Amino acid sequence: KFPRAVSDRDFIAEFLFFGTMLGIHLSQWAEDLIIYGSGEFRYVAMSDAYSTGSSLMPQKKNPDALELLRGKSGRNIGDLIGLLTTLKGLPSTYNKDLQEDKELLFDCVDTLNACIPIATGVMSTLKPNPERMRGGLAGEMLATDLADYLVRKGVPFRETHHIAGEAVALAEDRGCDLMDLKHADLQPLHEAFEPDVESVWSMEASVECRSAIGGTSKAAVLSQAKALMAEIGSLGQK
Repeated sequence: KFPRAVSDRDFIAEFLFFGTMLGIHLSQWAEDLIIYGSGEFRYVAMSDAYSTGSSLMPQKKNPDALELLRGKSGRNIGDLIGLLTTLKGLPSTYNKDLQEDKELLFDCVDTLNACIPIATGVMSTLKPNPERMRGGLAGEMLATDLADYLVRKGVPFRETHHIAGEAVALAEDRGCDLMDLKHADLQPLHEAFEPDVESVWSMEASVECRSAIGGTSKAAVLSQAKALMAEIGSLGQK
C-alpha cells in the first residue's frame, strides 16, 4: 500500500544535509582563522599542537588542522550529492542501488567525529592578539555610524548614506583619517551635524550601540553565548 516505506531515504538525506552544513560552517570558520592567523594579520596564533613548521621556511607556521577542516567539508558535500544522485532515478520501491546509502552515511558520521574534536582543540588553544586587532581598526569603519547619527537627527538614511560618503571623500582629500574630522568640517555637508557628532568617533561606542539580538555589543554577545551554552546543556540531558 505504501511502496515508499522501503525506498524512503529522506532521513539519511536530511542527516547528510545537516552534516554538510556543519562541515561548511566549520570550513568558513577555519578559513577566517587561516586568514587572521597569516603574517599579514597575525590577529590570532595557533597552538603548535594544531600546526606545523614549514619544511622550507622555519619561521612559518602552517595551519594544518584548519586546512584539513576546510578540505573535509568537500567530503561531506560529496556524500550528500552522492545519495541524492542515487535517489533521483529510483522507482518507488526497494532497489539494490539503495545499499549505497550506508557507505555515505557512515562516512559522513566518521568525518564529523574526526572534525569536531579538532575544531574544539583549535579553538580552546587559540591565542588572540588584541593589540594587532586594534591596530587593524580604521576610521573609515565608522562611516556607517556617521550615517546612523544623522538618521537619529531625523535625516532619511537614503540621504545619510550619501553624506557619509562625502565625509569619507573629504577625509581622503585632506589626507587625514575620518575620525580626525571635526564638527566644523562636517557641518557644511549637512545642517543636522551638531558638536556632539564627534562622539561618533569611538570604536567602542560603535560596537556597544548594536545591542539587538545577534548584535556586537558585549551584552548581546554574552547573551548569545549564554543561550548557546543552555542549548548545549539541554542536548546533553536528552
